[in-house]
Amino acid sequence: MIRIEGLSKSYGDLPVLRNCSLEVGRGEVVVICGPSGSGKSTFVKCMNGIEPVQAGRITIDGEVLPSKPAAAARIRSRVGMVFQHFELYPHLTVMENICLAQIHVLKRGRGEAEAKARALLRRVGLADKESAYPTQLSGGQQQRIAIVRALAMDPIAMLFDEPTSALDPEMIGEVLAVMLELAREGMTMIVVTHEMGFAKAAAGRIVFMDHGEIVEVAETQHFFAQPSSERARLFLSRILAH
Repeated sequence: MIRIEGLSKSYGDLPVLRNCSLEVGRGEVVVICGPSGSGKSTFVKCMNGIEPVQAGRITIDGEVLPSKPAAAARIRSRVGMVFQHFELYPHLTVMENICLAQIHVLKRGRGEAEAKARALLRRVGLADKESAYPTQLSGGQQQRIAIVRALAMDPIAMLFDEPTSALDPEMIGEVLAVMLELAREGMTMIVVTHEMGFAKAAAGRIVFMDHGEIVEVAETQHFFAQPSSERARLFLSRILAH
């Protein structure tokens, strides 16, 4: 489904990804974890062409992702992306936020786009919010709307970049519940997160990154029971202590 081969990226003289390779199968849920600044967010942003890379190749569903972001737009529309800070348009209603890309990218009629949006809003428990503006919603509600907006594009995979890190603790659960349901339904998902409870419940494999490198890839149970690298053991001891 998604294959990353030898991915490297720098900002000027600062390397942020070093020869990263990973394969994610259809229907698989992979969690990417590691210390802050380890390259996790950049890695997932490269996967759908938001961030260009200097070296390596990304293949999505058999198609090589072009190196230029503009050329990658068509493939990007097939891979949903949910960001840390929601990225909703504040001047548009919930319905308008969800329908915009459906109409302009997928060329759906407004009626079809709105019907899709309403079905998904019911699914995440926000059917009564279609006329609201993002500023009228809680952080947890905004993030669920962001997930709906991505799902409305009928993606073949979903990427999540620390989707709960900007939320108050009481809102985290409502977002993770939606993500867990997606995982159980067989959505291909790559999730950058520090929520280790979600990782244990949903992920088939864990990718541990540090200093721009993939240090370890392991089945979830094995990673938590017996990580093979000292860096991963230290990371787990710190994060699970909180």
